[in-house]
Amino acid sequence: MTRSDGGTDTLPSTALLTDHYELTMLRAALADGTAHHQAVFEAFARRLPAGRRYGVVAGLGRLVEAIQAFRFTDAQVAWLEEQGIADARTAAYLRDYRFTGQVDAYREGEICFPGSPVLTVTGTFAECVVLETLVLSVLNHDSAVASAAARMVTAARGRTLLEMGSRRTGEASAVAAARAAYVAGFDATSNLEAGFRYGVPTRGTAAHAFTLAHTDERAAFASQVAALGTGTTLLVDTYDTATGIENAVAVAGPALGAVRIDSGDLAAEARAARARLDALGATSTRIAVTSDLDEHTIDALADVPVDVYGAGTRLVGGSGHPTAGMVYKLVAVADRPGADAPLRPVAKTAAGKASTGGRKTAHRELDARGRAVRETVVVGPATDVPGRALQVAVIRDGHVVHAPTLDEVRAHHRGAKAELLPADLDLADGSPRLVAAAAADLAGSAA
Repeated sequence: MTRSDGGTDTLPSTALLTDHYELTMLRAALADGTAHHQAVFEAFARRLPAGRRYGVVAGLGRLVEAIQAFRFTDAQVAWLEEQGIADARTAAYLRDYRFTGQVDAYREGEICFPGSPVLTVTGTFAECVVLETLVLSVLNHDSAVASAAARMVTAARGRTLLEMGSRRTGEASAVAAARAAYVAGFDATSNLEAGFRYGVPTRGTAAHAFTLAHTDERAAFASQVAALGTGTTLLVDTYDTATGIENAVAVAGPALGAVRIDSGDLAAEARAARARLDALGATSTRIAVTSDLDEHTIDALADVPVDVYGAGTRLVGGSGHPTAGMVYKLVAVADRPGADAPLRPVAKTAAGKASTGGRKTAHRELDARGRAVRETVVVGPATDVPGRALQVAVIRDGHVVHAPTLDEVRAHHRGAKAELLPADLDLADGSPRLVAAAAADLAGSAA
């Protein structure tokens, strides 16, 4: 893992970030020989969260790191044996486990729809099946956050967006969420580990506790300005926002960088704040608002003089980002060992959870204006399929061959999002425009 300072860290073993049932399957497959048969697994979403018109793929970079670190330590294997989860044959396999297969995927930051084959994992059944939980935990979390963040970016209309959700989720999830939001177009995060590990720009103001810790508001503001300069952002709503603004400008002067408002009717408070700041001569002082923002509350503030939005709770957890809904399914398997053994398409047929057998390829066709008009998903090699290929080679024979920088990932997302129509970007509940074409292609190709 490369840090933002150019140094490297070794990611701790990710091998037990999995579910018991995967080792149940592995143990049985090793016993009957299926473990060594070639297989193809795909990650995709049958449907998007209700009302969502598109999804955003995120977490691929983290997943690649996690697959490279999927190594069982001696202590982990010993524990699995003690618990009766692994027998001697399984333990021996796990001690030597290294993923030596292939991974193809949509680029991180890509737009996706129901049926999009976001990730394809090829190798022996054993080495692929044990990756299921790792694949889904990373892609589902990061894609959910990125999809919510992309909608907030649309709602913000070019204004600054800060990710501030670290205190509303688990500590590891907070770092991943900051990265995912940045992929989707957020400008910075409050999370320092995300800055150190991934190079995401960081920002931070102060909490109400800082104001309350001083004898009065002016003393708190004076302390912050003395330490950080007049360009800092002062939190002005601890007691009374109007008085807080007056105290902030009195202490910092008209060159004050910004004020932050975290409570009340944000639209009314921001309008009043702008009028008061201008009257005090602080015409260049920016206004930042926080407090449970999502794409709808941000959109409602479009005509309000707000310069910076800070989003947390509804970005990193709860109803703000319903799950991306991805599943990891076996779509083809050989009936005997050997790299040259023919693959047999397999599919689940259960009502509501049916899948299409066979390895897929996907292309997105654009019109003359560069807007997406069709996502074609076919079983087997794509020949004469119009549009750009959506999957790229990520891992070959266990070695990483696709490792874009985070800036390159952000740039790809901007380009992919620019291919959407205004209707796709509408924040009102709606259905994915391209899902019908993708579903038709899947059904037609399987016939």
